[in-house]
Amino acid sequence: MGEFKVHRVRFFNYVPSGIRCVAYNNQSNRLAVSRTDGTVEIYNLSANYFQEKMAWFFPGHESRGTEALCWAEGQRLFSAGLNGEILEYDLQALNIKYSLDAFGGPIWSMTASPSGSQLLVGCEDGSVKLFEVTPDKIQFARNFDRQKSRILSLCWHPAGTHVAAGSIDYVSVFDVKSGSIIRKMVLDRQHLGVTKSRCIVWGVAFLSDGTVISVDSVGKVQLWDSATGTLVKSHLISNTDVQSIAVADEEDSFVVGTAEGTVFHFQLVSMTSNSSEKQWVRTKPFQHHTHDVRTVAHSPTALISGGTDTHLVIRPLMEKVEVKNYDAALRKITFPHRRLISCSKRRQLLLFQFAHHLELWRLGSTAATGKNGDTLPLSKNADHLLHLKTKGPENIICSCVSPCGSWIAYSTASRFFLYRLKYERDNISLQRNSTKLLVASNQGSLHIIRLSEGSFKHLHSFQPQSGTVEAMCLLAVSPDGNWLAASGTSAGVHIYDLHHLKLHCTVPAYNFPVTALAIAPNTNNLVIAHSDQQVFEFSIPDKQYTEWSRSVQKQGFHQLWLQRDTPITHISFHPKRPMHILLHDAYMFCIIDKSLPLPNDKTVLYNPLPPKNESDVFLRRTTHGFKISKKYKPLLFMDLLDERTLVAVERPLDDIIAQLPPPIKKKKFGT
Repeated sequence: MGEFKVHRVRFFNYVPSGIRCVAYNNQSNRLAVSRTDGTVEIYNLSANYFQEKMAWFFPGHESRGTEALCWAEGQRLFSAGLNGEILEYDLQALNIKYSLDAFGGPIWSMTASPSGSQLLVGCEDGSVKLFEVTPDKIQFARNFDRQKSRILSLCWHPAGTHVAAGSIDYVSVFDVKSGSIIRKMVLDRQHLGVTKSRCIVWGVAFLSDGTVISVDSVGKVQLWDSATGTLVKSHLISNTDVQSIAVADEEDSFVVGTAEGTVFHFQLVSMTSNSSEKQWVRTKPFQHHTHDVRTVAHSPTALISGGTDTHLVIRPLMEKVEVKNYDAALRKITFPHRRLISCSKRRQLLLFQFAHHLELWRLGSTAATGKNGDTLPLSKNADHLLHLKTKGPENIICSCVSPCGSWIAYSTASRFFLYRLKYERDNISLQRNSTKLLVASNQGSLHIIRLSEGSFKHLHSFQPQSGTVEAMCLLAVSPDGNWLAASGTSAGVHIYDLHHLKLHCTVPAYNFPVTALAIAPNTNNLVIAHSDQQVFEFSIPDKQYTEWSRSVQKQGFHQLWLQRDTPITHISFHPKRPMHILLHDAYMFCIIDKSLPLPNDKTVLYNPLPPKNESDVFLRRTTHGFKISKKYKPLLFMDLLDERTLVAVERPLDDIIAQLPPPIKKKKFGT
């Protein structure tokens, strides 16, 4: 690892958007997450909690602040927000299927019926509106009795006969058949002897036995008897707002999140060992967030939370996890499972992608020399060359800079933009592999565009296979420009012959999504990484897996390698060392030497301590083929600039926290 000079970049000022709401789908074991910038992501919990790339990534929009998210019948995903519209997402075409105005002002809450055949939305004007979910769209059915204030939370009774609605100062229970109110429970505004001006009901839950659970801005979790409208039990758990609640399907536990960043777990336990009578008890507090916990979800085996600090936290319930392996470990997902950075190696340029603009930087340089581990002073600082703002309110989906640095392309949900760059005092000639641009659409088609000095021309389109609409998520082009590999939503990889303009072959499908792919120079071997941490090597000329890949699958990867919880997001190759594969995730950089044996579970995979002497260095280099460094983290991008130079882009979590709104200050003991 000491053979490279490394540009350590920390000026990518990226801050993920906060999480506004989550929705868990038990049938598909997927989690939908909406962020404050309107972006909607979907994570496949069965595929190592992988964010399923562009296939399940819906870009945001400035006017679409999502306040509610839910799954309906047939695994259909809906969202609603403060613009007053209900959106349905097309999970195949990867776009918004349609939008429908609810005509009630901003929408604060939405929930699907237990059968998934109906939707309820709560609006700013106090109305609760019922929609029928039809095969093609949703259709308005009727209004429930209007309330005096906005409807901030909704929940169906598991039987689908009643609905609980949280508002300001009270909780209402509606009869679904008639749409009229049958109960109204008024909340106490007092908190530790002080009467607040109002009590906002941020969340409600409706249990099978008729119990309604409410969480509010006074810091209370309260249980109500919906039949009589009386308060059964009140738990004061916070000095600030309790903002979210989620109940397990078995109704034996529920989870709430507070504005202090604490998540509380409540469980239904027997009062005595021999008693059948049970009561709700607060059993476990968790402090995995620094800011408001805006939303929570409860899967069969884990508690899920998200909020202002941008972290998606998945905490497994140890009593529900059968095998105590790495699946039982806490997961905290902060960064997107996709690349936000592209590189022009020849010009030593980095293109940074933000939601509404791009930044182009030229790396600094040094004339100093030193030994392994030294930090060299810069003789020339990094230059911020370009700040390119998007046109319109849509977020940027993807972007890239050409290898010669003279072209920049980016795309939103509806438009594609291509820019030609001209540099002052810098004569840039168009290089060979910057004469073509390859574009993938959300309909499964691939387009080849020829670039010239002042214009561009569409050359050819590869159409998707008949009867399939599969968006392409990842592209990789061979260095000689003859081959194109494209990965879609079904975890399959298609390889195209760019010389003869035809489909060459398809890599055998694998059960887990593709996270990264790249084509090696000279050999034209395609290296593919999947979300379960498996790595395959496929020979494009021979249309089959290589011998190295077959031996890897026969022996298997090291257990610690498979237990990593962040996906590989980038793969590259050393131009002079064809046996080396370079790859990285958010917390490690690895060089795989195919000429050396694979490590087994008894071998030390990581070497956290520096080598003591020359023999130790030699021993580590020849023990096995995995050379791993964890020095750079969180690592958003790493690639070779030339034979002896690497660029590593880091984004320390402390820098992100420093740019967030200040958290609620807690008084500590003795201060």
